[in-house]
Amino acid sequence: MNKIALITGATAGFGEAIAKIFAKNNFNLIITGRRTDRLTNLKQALEAEYGIRVLPLSFDVRIAADVQDHFESMPEEWKNIDVLVNNAGLASGLNHIQDGDISDWDKMIDTNVKGLLYVSKAIIPLMVDRKKGHIINIGSTAGKEVYEHGNVYCASKHAVDAITKGMRIDLLGTGIKVTQIAPGAAETEFSIVRFHGDTAKAKTAYNGYDPMTARDVAEQVYYVTTLAPNVCINDLVLTSMAQANSFYINRQN
Repeated sequence: MNKIALITGATAGFGEAIAKIFAKNNFNLIITGRRTDRLTNLKQALEAEYGIRVLPLSFDVRIAADVQDHFESMPEEWKNIDVLVNNAGLASGLNHIQDGDISDWDKMIDTNVKGLLYVSKAIIPLMVDRKKGHIINIGSTAGKEVYEHGNVYCASKHAVDAITKGMRIDLLGTGIKVTQIAPGAAETEFSIVRFHGDTAKAKTAYNGYDPMTARDVAEQVYYVTTLAPNVCINDLVLTSMAQANSFYINRQN
């Protein structure tokens, strides 16, 4: 019987790439996101290419009741979740804090922190009952240090770092592994979302160096699930060779 992986924010970027690599390795998938058409297209593509089963669930992780309702109403056969990838997240705005937009702050905190908690709250009891599972939280190098203009985004990813550590402590003895993957710069829709759809401005974030791709990150997300049952990678920070941390990048122009 195929294992089951649940991936939030699967409609683009890291989430889509993670879904593809788990499908390639014969996992059945639960994929979530807000864009129903993209979820449907991804389901059809993965089932056709890899012969696995995909359950798409369209909802916003920021809405606690919707999260709970969708997971509670899943068919019982889909509740045996082996891997949860809390990937849904975003950056919105890049201002000094005194110029920040409260709607941007709410969006980041509600998605990156509260959304991760809502999904985890729904899924962890299922893993505890089975005495096994692996939770992978997608953090960021922004959760390791703070950079200018990063303020609330960095705070949200520092929260992911702390929540992951707390999960690992609280779940000791349950058979559940907890891992944080903390990527640096990767060229996805991330900067387009941060700059509110300004694609030209978003492109400048990657000028002069070779950033990671979504696939680079997805490969490591899958890798941490392949270790022996008694081994857990607690925290894995990933950057391209051009990047030392959130603010030191070797640009060639």
